[in-house]
Amino acid sequence: MTYSENLWLYFTLLFGIIIVPGMDMLFVLANSLSGGRRTGIAATAGIVAGGAVHSLYGAIGVGVLAVLLPTLFNPLLFAGAAYMAWIGFTLIRSSITVETVGAGGLGSGWRAFRQGAATCLMNPKAYLFMIAVYPQFLKPIYGPIWAQGLVMGFMTMATQAAVYGTLALTAARSRTLLVSNPKATILVGRVAGALLIAVSILTAWHGWRVSL
Repeated sequence: MTYSENLWLYFTLLFGIIIVPGMDMLFVLANSLSGGRRTGIAATAGIVAGGAVHSLYGAIGVGVLAVLLPTLFNPLLFAGAAYMAWIGFTLIRSSITVETVGAGGLGSGWRAFRQGAATCLMNPKAYLFMIAVYPQFLKPIYGPIWAQGLVMGFMTMATQAAVYGTLALTAARSRTLLVSNPKATILVGRVAGALLIAVSILTAWHGWRVSL
């Protein structure tokens, strides 16, 4: 697998996960409905900032492991692939629906930014997900880990900004779409789950080939 193919695979997985309705998405919508577009964009910026922190610790963790304990790199890769597959299986079995999206409390853009960052940083599943995902794509064979981490971090931030920023700018329509189309949200969740399983199998297979 070339480096470009590796990045495309990461982007496909990343986009599939971000568009699944979840805590971050509903937070952006609630702030946009209560405070307008500017507050929604501030909430989006907070979530993006939180995502940058997640990307940073993920890259640092993989980099330290690759340098200090290279023999554990592949075991972590396989463990991460198994965890990704389990998340994917859970998403396929679940029925993700959004019954309502209420307006959040009134507040400044700065408050929305702080709350967005805190919402992202205090999500324990995000930490486990980054530990599982980053070893699948940050690999010494592609060059310096820090450089790869910068690229993937930028991709994560840009994708979050694009998806959540669009929601912030179209809050009323987005709420109607999410609430009135439960079958669509269920389908999005199951497609994302299938993507996770497919990527976990592909990365585990590639890791196994490299280790031979």
